[in-house]
Amino acid sequence: MDRIALRGLRARGTHGALPEERALGQTFVVDLELSVDTRPAAESDDLSLTVHYGVLAQEVTAIISGEPCALIETLAQRIADRCLSFEPVREVEVTVHKPQAPIPVPFDDVTITIRRSRS
Repeated sequence: MDRIALRGLRARGTHGALPEERALGQTFVVDLELSVDTRPAAESDDLSLTVHYGVLAQEVTAIISGEPCALIETLAQRIADRCLSFEPVREVEVTVHKPQAPIPVPFDDVTITIRRSRS
């Protein structure tokens, strides 16, 4: 399988377990790696035979800024499900970054990475 990657997709969301996270919101960053057989698209030079990553980027940022959830694990699963709804995608790895997590000590980032594939 070939890999298509999108790195650093950013959007503001109101995800979190704490009430202030839901009220104030924060920026979430998402990285995606899609497993796709790109040979049919490459041979025919046809965008419809691969993943339109511009459309996917818009849909993922809409999920980030959409319905809140308590856990970034849930957010990652929603994003993985959407990626797998694109026909050419066979597997996806989703990393959700929460760099503004309410942690009372200095830190750089909090992430969850999941890998999902078609059943």
